[in-house]
Amino acid sequence: MLLSDTGFWFALINQKDKHHVTATSYLQCSTESLITTWPIITETCHLLGRSMGIRSQLLFLNMLQSELISIFPITEAHIDRLARLMLKYADLPMDLADSSLVILAEELGHGRILSTDRRDFRTYCWKNHQPFENLLLPDD
Repeated sequence: MLLSDTGFWFALINQKDKHHVTATSYLQCSTESLITTWPIITETCHLLGRSMGIRSQLLFLNMLQSELISIFPITEAHIDRLARLMLKYADLPMDLADSSLVILAEELGHGRILSTDRRDFRTYCWKNHQPFENLLLPDD
């Protein structure tokens, strides 16, 4: 399962996004399922609604019903870790959505992610020292 960030979902739906072709191509070629979190879904819906309207939000929500996409449940037990991560990376800053992906990486035991956010996911580490591997926009 590949972790999926807001930027990936936004680029996938927004044909005007500079990463749209890359996101679409990756999804068409990949055989791996995707996993995301509720904070990512919330952030994606907010950004889509603000820039493209309700139809884009509905398209996104419909995509999430695919058998190839899972939603990891962030629970009350994760709140302390979410807060510690946001404090650790406050200089970036790290938001709730990004911290939820660090938790997800720790739960899955890997940091293979689809993201348009090169800076932050080059900086963030899961399990305090493991780097993320951005498969959408790999390092040159």
